Amino acid sequence: MASDRGGRFRLWAVAVWMAVWQLGSMALDQPLLLPSPLTVARCLAALAGTGAFWSAVGGSAVRILGGFLLACVAGIACGALAARYRRFGELLSPLLASIKAVPVMSFIILAYLWLPDKSRLPLLIAFLMVFPVICGNVLTGVRETDPQLLEMARVFRVPLSRRLTGIYLPQVLPYFRTAASLGLGLCWKSGVAAEVIGLTAGSLGERLYQSKIYFEVPELFAWTVTIVAVSVGFEKLFLRLLDAFAERMGG
Repeated sequence: MASDRGGRFRLWAVAVWMAVWQLGSMALDQPLLLPSPLTVARCLAALAGTGAFWSAVGGSAVRILGGFLLACVAGIACGALAARYRRFGELLSPLLASIKAVPVMSFIILAYLWLPDKSRLPLLIAFLMVFPVICGNVLTGVRETDPQLLEMARVFRVPLSRRLTGIYLPQVLPYFRTAASLGLGLCWKSGVAAEVIGLTAGSLGERLYQSKIYFEVPELFAWTVTIVAVSVGFEKLFLRLLDAFAERMGG
């Protein structure tokens, strides 16, 4: 399994962009528009010392990652079925293309009008944004499976369970890993946007909206930094677990 070196942060690069941020804040000299990194860090530290902060992080994580995991399950199942049954793939294709083409805000507004329980809005939006990515990549991975290996398995009458773990799984995992990396970013961006529109109680999106309403710019930056950190953290954790699973299967 290839490493994720391209996605790692280097301290020197982070330091450069922090310096750019600081210089921009000093040049603008408008703390209400662009607070300094130190101001945002102090605000973030103050927020992190409250129970409401962790409640918002936990609530958003449950809803958004719930949508991501549901999309993974549905995407794997539908991708495998589409690879096995051509008609099912043809039926699924227009749906996947439509979901990918429709702006996320359209889905959020429509779902907001249709859903009786607005708290489920982030989960649904996260699911819709991730499902086509997972399904499409799994479908591609199955179709790219070496036909010679499949023919050999057929000749030697290898059981389906052995074919799944020994042939299909190693082939599909790299495609799924790429889709999961992309999907985790998509689900957080779209899920938080849904929380902002739906004003989901006790969520990161609600905190962002309140910061904007009361023009608490340092808090707005602090919540944004939190969202980025949580998104990156969950992505790294999920991919590390996935790599560990792949190494165990390969070993």
